[in-house]
Amino acid sequence: MNGLSTVFIVLGLFLLGGVYSLWKQQLPKSVITLVAIGSAMCLAAGVLRLEVWS
Repeated sequence: MNGLSTVFIVLGLFLLGGVYSLWKQQLPKSVITLVAIGSAMCLAAGVLRLEVWS
């Protein structure tokens, strides 16, 4: 596990917490969707950069 994959995974989890916070505040669904897509992309990038796959 290198540093960049760790950063992506931590950032994805941070954004996932933001999605939960925005959902509890009942903000517009478009904002929640954009943050959720960003979180999923960061998590996917972090997991795909793990050295397990090579």
